[in-house]
Amino acid sequence: QVQLVESGGGLVQPGGSLRLSCAASGSILHIGTMAWYRQAPGKQRELVAAVTSGGDTNYADSVKGRFTISRDNAKNTVYLQMNSLKPADTAVYYCNAIVQPTAEWVHRDYWGQGTQVTVSS
Repeated sequence: QVQLVESGGGLVQPGGSLRLSCAASGSILHIGTMAWYRQAPGKQRELVAAVTSGGDTNYADSVKGRFTISRDNAKNTVYLQMNSLKPADTAVYYCNAIVQPTAEWVHRDYWGQGTQVTVSS
């Protein structure tokens, strides 16, 4: 059983910062790409940022220069540092990871439960 547990969401004023964390646990053989998605009310879920197992990253245009994704492979954890936050960043943020469970030959897609980020004065 593989689980992704997120933390770090909350309420912040415009221009502020937050750091999200997502730790993968369970019977894990390998973790591939880890990513953060977000979903605002009435909108589709969108990719915010992703990082491969080798450290390559990509970002949505709307967050480039403000958000930084990183990972600690020893801790099976991915982070999202969010700076210069805007009200438009308000959403539920979901962690995603492509994981090969122990004793399986394939990678599977796993999701966290989501954490609310609200940017408001």
